[in-house]
Amino acid sequence: MKLADEIKSNKFSSEHQKAHVNILFTANWINGLMSKLFKRYDISAEQYNVLRVLRGSHPMKRCLKEITERMLDKNSNTSRIVKKLVDKQLIEIEEHETDKRFYQIGIHQNGLKLLKQIDVEMEKNPSIKQILTEKEAKLLSELLDKMRD
Repeated sequence: MKLADEIKSNKFSSEHQKAHVNILFTANWINGLMSKLFKRYDISAEQYNVLRVLRGSHPMKRCLKEITERMLDKNSNTSRIVKKLVDKQLIEIEEHETDKRFYQIGIHQNGLKLLKQIDVEMEKNPSIKQILTEKEAKLLSELLDKMRD
């Protein structure tokens, strides 16, 4: 699907502006697809991100600051997200023996199980693997990294 067809316009001041709009449009399109998937599992994209961060360090636990540093959206309210995931029994909190303000957060077996189900679901759906070759995906990542440098 071409950008111009999707937004019903082909008027851009430059190819740079078109690329910028295309990146924003594509990010929103991907977020929409992911949100539909996460909704079926009663989690948000931000909650999924926290679960993935914790799975990546499992069995080691992380403090809130470390999780926030690894979040895709640095403006996420990580403490609120963590509370919701604890309530859903997807992560667990271990308080420090002497300092109750300090705690470590780890993924619960329920969280690992949920991520495994989501991983299977993602593999079934058309993904970047079916759309781009390995070489194209590498180039895309390099170009996106270059934009942020």
